[in-house]
Amino acid sequence: MGNGNSPAAAGPGQPVSEPVRVVVVDDQELFRRGLTMLLGIEDGIEVVGEASNGVEGVELAVSTVPDVVLLDVRMPKQSGIEACVAIKEAVPMTKIIMLTVSDEEADLYEAVKSGASGYLLKDSSIEEVAQGIRVVADGQSLISPSMAAKLIDEFKTMSKPDRASGPALKLTDRELEVLRSVARGLSNRDVAAQLAISENTVKNHVRNILEKLQLHSRMEAVMYAVRAKLVELE
Repeated sequence: MGNGNSPAAAGPGQPVSEPVRVVVVDDQELFRRGLTMLLGIEDGIEVVGEASNGVEGVELAVSTVPDVVLLDVRMPKQSGIEACVAIKEAVPMTKIIMLTVSDEEADLYEAVKSGASGYLLKDSSIEEVAQGIRVVADGQSLISPSMAAKLIDEFKTMSKPDRASGPALKLTDRELEVLRSVARGLSNRDVAAQLAISENTVKNHVRNILEKLQLHSRMEAVMYAVRAKLVELE
């Protein structure tokens, strides 16, 4: 991973916010410590701990309650997927990014179903990882471009509207509009501009959507929207 200057956490015209608190969990010590060091000099990011396996990662997340946890997928004692489930149950407000060498579709889908908000490959640059942390901390989702194509392919094969059509009726018309926009990849800011509402209102709608549909993340909401045929992919 290379290092470089990244934008500050606060956008133009916004006040400087508290740094995003991050925990790094990876069994490869050299990679883990290098990543921790590089993230430590990024604007708006504070690494509050690191762990070498899933069990330690869960314990650290519970004790520090970070904003974001970076998890490797394959680790001793407890896998990243298992750790993701445990962390989301113990500290549901903490966001998870899987940072891994695995480009297997199965790992990506399991990560999404387990509540991960991001999925990046370890060949990502430090700038991409840092920006991913900021995006996920802001309540959005991301995946590596190479994995995005695989996820889109999987979306196209989904054809189970009966599973999702019932719960979808619980959503208001506005919530359905927001869900469709999110499924098209729009950010909270873009959704707000499109619907002429505030970003905070969009965040509230997304939170209500996840609660009503019993989903864990925006990416899972996208999968739901495609299954329910609420959006059409080109």
